[in-house]
Formats: sequence, C-alpha cells, structure tokens
Amino acid sequence: MYRATISLFLSFAFVSLFCGCDRFSHGEIQSTDAATIPEVGVYTIKSEPIPLIRELPGRTAAFNVAEVRPQVSGIILKRKFEEGSVVEEGEELYEIDAAVYQANYDKAMAHFNSMDRTRQRAETLRESRTMSEQEYEDALYAWKQAKADVELARLDLNYCKVKAPLSGKIGRSAITVGALVTNGQGEEMAVIQQINPIYVDLKPAVPQVLRMKTGNGNDHPFWQGAKVSLILEDGSRYPHSGVIKFLDNHVQEDTGTITLRAEIPNHDCELLPGMFVRALVEEGVRQDGLLIPQEGLCRDFKGNPYVWLVRDDDTIEMRNIQTELTIGNTWLVDGGLKAGDRIIVEGIQLVAPGAAVVPRETGSLKMKTSFDE
Repeated sequence: MYRATISLFLSFAFVSLFCGCDRFSHGEIQSTDAATIPEVGVYTIKSEPIPLIRELPGRTAAFNVAEVRPQVSGIILKRKFEEGSVVEEGEELYEIDAAVYQANYDKAMAHFNSMDRTRQRAETLRESRTMSEQEYEDALYAWKQAKADVELARLDLNYCKVKAPLSGKIGRSAITVGALVTNGQGEEMAVIQQINPIYVDLKPAVPQVLRMKTGNGNDHPFWQGAKVSLILEDGSRYPHSGVIKFLDNHVQEDTGTITLRAEIPNHDCELLPGMFVRALVEEGVRQDGLLIPQEGLCRDFKGNPYVWLVRDDDTIEMRNIQTELTIGNTWLVDGGLKAGDRIIVEGIQLVAPGAAVVPRETGSLKMKTSFDE
C-alpha cells in the first residue's frame, strides 16, 4: 500500500514536470523570440526633381598673362612699379639707359633732314626737266629709306621705357637696377597676370563627361552656361559663382581627362593662379530623381554599392544598386531601387538577409540635398 502511494506520487510529479517543460519550450521561448526581433530605422524613397550638382577638382588659371621682356639691350636705370601691385596697360615699368638710342635717333633725324632737302631739290629739277627720271627716283628712294631709319630709331628710343602690355597684377621683378638686359632674352623681367575674372580648369574623366552629357535632363549641352561655385582648400565657400565657358576638343592621353573651363569673378583678387579648388557644377535637373541618405549605403569587398531593403512582409533583402554622384549628404541612385522602397538607415548591424525586423520611419535623419546647407 505504501509502495503504491509512492509510485502514484512520482508518476504525478513526472507528468507535471513534463507539462511544465512543454509550456516553457512553447510559451516562454516564443515570447523570447518575439522580443529579440530587431527594430530598425528605415527611409522611404521618394521620386522628385533633383538638381544635379557634380563636384570636380580644379585649378585656377589667369585670364590673361603677359611676360614682360626687353625689346632693346641696355642697363636698367630705374624700376617704376611696386612688386605685387596692380598696373595699368601702358604704365611705365622699367627705364633702360637710352643714351645710345638717343644718339642713333639724332643721327637718323639729321640724315633724314638732309635727304628731305635733296628730295625737294630733285622735285624742282624734275619739273624744270634738268634731272632725269632715274635720278629723281634714286633721290626719292633715299628719302624714304632715311624716313624709315628715323622710325626705327624712334621705336628703339621708346622701347627704352618698358611699359605694361596689359592691365593686371604684376609679380616680383626678376631683375634689379643696374642689370644688363638684352633684346630677345629668354628670362622675363616680370609677369603680369589678369585675374579678374579668373579661369578654373576642371579635369573630369571621359566617363564622367559622357554621363554629364546624357543625364542632365536638359535639351542643351550641360556646359552651356552651367553655374559653377567653388570650395577653397580650407573648406570655405567662395562667395562668387561663375559659369562654364567651354569644353575642350581633345582628350589628354596621359590622364584620360577633358578640360572643362569655368570663368569666375574675382573682384577682390582672393583667387590666385595655381590654387587648387573644388568646383560644384550644376548640370541640370533630374525630374524623377531618387535620393538615399549616405547612412543607408553599404559596399562589398569589391567596392560595389548595396542597401538593406525591407520588403512588404518586413523581412530583409540585400539589394545591389547603382549610384551616380553625391549631392549634399545623399547619393543619387541610378538603378536598383524605385520610389516607395524602404531602406534601412539605422540598425544595419542587427540585420541579415531574410531576417524579420520591426521597421520604423526615422525622424532624426536630416537630408541635405544642396552644398549650401
């Protein structure tokens, strides 16, 4: 009787324990699985007109450049400009010793006066028919040659005053007072650069130019009047914007790039030739553009872009996409996505392909679609 009671008690305890384990395995674990489904922040893609702004590296170049060189030989007597100043066209820069050239001019003038009197007598004799036609022509020829010699001597004398060939900012003087300069020397005396406006030469690669030609959404070439603004090397924004002037007609074989030249106002001469800048070129408008935040873009080990997509059943898909360029803190998508797709921008480290998630629209994301923001 005692043994039967003990057996019945043990059987009841075993059944109770088994049922408890079953409840734990089906109730508690299911509750735990539901609690571990990650919550992720998503961004829903919208189709909208997007201004196409492409960032390109560039270097500034002077609008006009003149290398000042002597046209006569002699000793420099004076330098009449301040280095780094702005000079006007025709302003005297250097004075070369003119003693020899003054003497040559005086000699040429004396000879010309003599030939002029000879010509006048020849004309009188010709009218009285006491001089042959050949003698008259010889006298006339000698007069013309003397006149040309005077003009050459006058030019040499004027060249002793070296003048600015154009208006602009002049650099350092390569020669000093007392130095000997020679006509046709290889070294320039100074360099004048006209830098208002100033050029910016951009070097897009050929594939970039092809995309820019076909993707700007306009019916005219992107370089015709496209607006350009600059970011300087220190990251500051240059206050004046310019326009694209022309696209070069050949490809540089060593780099595979094409020169794209912009003209920028430079009233305060803040930009100097040779500076590196970043140019923001407004190509046009993509009417059905798709933008995604940079936080949502991932890359595989080959550098190919992809995103984590939340499907309609709230499961995850890894989607390869094509991107064209960055605009502000966003990427312009060129393929692989459509309007209405939801991509993960927060909690990417918690997801895996096919896994279930709890999506929520993120409200903390600030989309900047302009370099001005």
